[in-house]
Amino acid sequence: MAIKQLSETLINQIAAGEVIERPASAAKELIENALDAGATRIEIATAGGGKTLLRVTDNGAGMQPADLELAVKRHCTSKLDDNLFDIRTLGFRGEALPSIGSVSRLSITTRTAGATEGAVISIAGGRTDPVRPSPANTGTVVEVRDLFFATPARLKFMKSEKAEASAISDVVRRMAIAFPKVRFVLSGSDRTTLEFPATGDDRLARMAQVLGKEFRDNAIEIDAEREDIQLTGFAGVPTYNRGNSLQQYVFVNGRPVQDKQLLSAIRAAYSETIPHGRYPVAVLSIALDPALVDVNVHPAKSDVRFRDPGLIRGLIIGAIREALAREGDRASTTGASGMMQAFRAEQFRQRQPWSAETSPYRPTHFETMVRGLSETPQASFSAFSAPSARTASPLPEPDRTVADAPAPQSFPLGAVRAQLHENYIVAQTQDGLVIVDQHAAHERLVFETMRTALHSKPIAAQALLIPEIVDLSEDDCDRLMTHAQELGRLGLGIERFGPGAIAVRETPAMLGEMDAAGLVRQLADEIAEWDTANGLASRLEYLAATMACHGSVRSGRRMRAEEMNALLRQMEATPGSGQCNHGRPTYIELKLSDIERLFGRS
Repeated sequence: MAIKQLSETLINQIAAGEVIERPASAAKELIENALDAGATRIEIATAGGGKTLLRVTDNGAGMQPADLELAVKRHCTSKLDDNLFDIRTLGFRGEALPSIGSVSRLSITTRTAGATEGAVISIAGGRTDPVRPSPANTGTVVEVRDLFFATPARLKFMKSEKAEASAISDVVRRMAIAFPKVRFVLSGSDRTTLEFPATGDDRLARMAQVLGKEFRDNAIEIDAEREDIQLTGFAGVPTYNRGNSLQQYVFVNGRPVQDKQLLSAIRAAYSETIPHGRYPVAVLSIALDPALVDVNVHPAKSDVRFRDPGLIRGLIIGAIREALAREGDRASTTGASGMMQAFRAEQFRQRQPWSAETSPYRPTHFETMVRGLSETPQASFSAFSAPSARTASPLPEPDRTVADAPAPQSFPLGAVRAQLHENYIVAQTQDGLVIVDQHAAHERLVFETMRTALHSKPIAAQALLIPEIVDLSEDDCDRLMTHAQELGRLGLGIERFGPGAIAVRETPAMLGEMDAAGLVRQLADEIAEWDTANGLASRLEYLAATMACHGSVRSGRRMRAEEMNALLRQMEATPGSGQCNHGRPTYIELKLSDIERLFGRS
């Protein structure tokens, strides 16, 4: 078969299949062109999820008629010289406009600041009309109609209008975070408008616009530099997390990217503070010499390649962990919000009134009392009367050691006032109260002690008077004994005890009494799941977390006031004590102003 030259239209359609995957891809390319043109105001209008209409209007520099004619031809660009390793603009290939024009009805109207009139050019399915004069404001208006009408097969792969519109919204949000000095307005056919006013140099204010005002209250500033590579941005406290990774934004030299290696570094930085299945919230910006990063590795420019990826990964992990150690112990404000929501009276008012004819449920004494308030004064009075002696139960004596506890003074976590259900510690601070999960808090403290021991002297062990024999399979025994030395540093002394058994002779002294057999079985299961030729060195902290969970203060244990106060003081001095090893919060803080709102005092 003879080789032939493809037509220009077909070449553009092939390129469109790589560059323009969906309406959101077209929106991204057009917004990047507007930003490269110096626009400070960008308006995006859509219909049919961007498939029917996509219009991007900017107040940028605009184009001359001669430049407009070249702009819709392949590989024509004003953003790239002869050096592909010094890219300082968002766009550079010169493929977006001809690719969009080959599969849609495209029109571009533009005018420069000094021109007396504008110009317009139209393309329909790859056929280009001549440039003609047109009235226009300074800037450019790019209108895309009937996207993929020239390639009907591509339309079959499009998602619903709502899904496509959501993808465009995500593109606008990413661009808005990257360029806080630009005003973005997104309007759709459902008459909803998404607007992000310019915030100037206040990047956190723009992030609050996009991610919600709660992000401002739960964000930790990141500012680190290594070998002329600067990392800035904000990362959420570990207890402020989400069910997906959609609120993780990374920018490289101002370019929004969705690089898997960078997102993996964020996950690694939070690996021991976020529960499984939850994701942190972070906005990070990497600034480096353009020669050290290749942005020309993906048609959509969403992936990048660094000359030294290990350096970038280490910088991200180190900077986030340093920030978490510095400020990450504070409780997320969402905990207090959830508590406030649980206390709201609307939930009680929504209850259906009890009826003896319709429900077998019997009202409590409190519900009978409240219902009696709407009856006669005598009935109301009787509702408040004490229950009979036959049903009354004596009240417990107050715990004097808690009641006589010292004033909160300047302790961040305050002074203990009570223990509820033998599991939750209530402490009073200067401006509110703190509720601590005693098991989760102590688990974190034990883990930090064990982790410190991994890098210094071994943890003290206590010998068992009678060794505990644990029956296991031969494979599990072999795996455990392979790592017996590492486990010994954690205070767990084990040895073989005949075929299919392990003898536990020592346990960590700091854990006291514990279920040694249960711990050994769990460790055997975990080692079997992820053990590799690299050994256990990279996962010792994970084992330390498992051992800490088994030996921490259990729920249901009644503690003395001195013990509880000591636990609070140790939490204040321990990095990462705001969440347990599994990422759950160890305490919730409720401000006095929140409590006053509950009672209508504010």
